[in-house]
Amino acid sequence: MKYMLIMRATDDAYAAYADVDIEQMIETVGRFNQEMIRAGVLVAAEGLGDASEGVVVDYSSEPPVVTDGPYGETKELFGGFYILNVASKEEAVEWARRSPLTGAGLKTEIRRVTTIDEFPQDNEWIKKERAWRESTGQL
Repeated sequence: MKYMLIMRATDDAYAAYADVDIEQMIETVGRFNQEMIRAGVLVAAEGLGDASEGVVVDYSSEPPVVTDGPYGETKELFGGFYILNVASKEEAVEWARRSPLTGAGLKTEIRRVTTIDEFPQDNEWIKKERAWRESTGQL
């Protein structure tokens, strides 16, 4: 099963990490990533750019409204993610507990990633997506 570990942080947590040496941060996270690679569970991992450079598309009106970041009312920002292929949610939780990025205002949300196999296989759009995935080596 695949699980996404969503790395979230408050503004205070980002501020606390502002003075951390980037080389040390890369080494610390790199060691954690290497541990997951050796264990054979890491599928993908990416950080995200500054929220002030992002946008939100709000579909609650027609046409949708696009708002530039930073986002009002946001208590925590999504800063990056890992996708792990593990046997259970409990194993995903154990990997999240090992994260070297810890401290006040930092959290990891864990969500299962659904697979194409969970949708009706006779659906035209699922068939098209499956064909695309096969053509790109994703299945």
